[in-house]
Amino acid sequence: MTRLLVIQPDDSDPVANLGDWLTAAGAEIHLVRPFAEPLPALDEYQGVVCLGGEMGAMDDAKYPWLKDVRQLLASAVGNRMPVLAVCLGGQLLAAATGGRVVVGDSGPEVGPSLVAKRDVAWTDPLFAEAPLMLDVMHFHVDSIDRMPPGAELMASSAKYPNQAFRLNGCAYGVQFHIETTTDTVLQWSAMAPQIAETARPGALDRDNLDQVHADIAETWQPIIERFVRLAAGELPMADRARNTLPLV
Repeated sequence: MTRLLVIQPDDSDPVANLGDWLTAAGAEIHLVRPFAEPLPALDEYQGVVCLGGEMGAMDDAKYPWLKDVRQLLASAVGNRMPVLAVCLGGQLLAAATGGRVVVGDSGPEVGPSLVAKRDVAWTDPLFAEAPLMLDVMHFHVDSIDRMPPGAELMASSAKYPNQAFRLNGCAYGVQFHIETTTDTVLQWSAMAPQIAETARPGALDRDNLDQVHADIAETWQPIIERFVRLAAGELPMADRARNTLPLV
């Protein structure tokens, strides 16, 4: 069984739907909350998943354990261990490997949205078979202003272009959420009403969120299944995969 380390930096962002998809794909997940327990060594794992949180990627003064998370992510990338890093996780991955995270100059990005695949994604082991437009959930103020050296852009949006990137053939950072449930997003809205009010009218209504999460599951569960296969060694890493566009 493929054993994955899942890092949860904040109680407000549980693994939720993402955990269900990982286990359905055959993964065994070991959940660690770095604010409450030390991070383990990577030796016993085949991949790493890092979730989101309300803190900034460089808020070490208030959250000193963030440095340990960044170091672990950098080590995973350097050792070519598959990584999936979500929202804050993606920002931590970027910061850990030479990128830059700042408060977004276009304001918060909140609510259901679509991001568009870039050219490199069409030959990527995880993204090649995914649709052109990917359903996602945004709820962030900070943004990845500069990708790490050597990173390849996988997906973009009009407001913030660096929505998803790939490093070293097998580490993926995304600026958005895929793991959420309707209740999680509603909880965030109650915790941060000034940020939530920047969403489009009706975007955070329960009925709309229910439909959006069904769309996110349809889009992302197959990608997560491929991530588990990548961690298991059943899929080639990007630089060993096909280098031509898929043919219909």
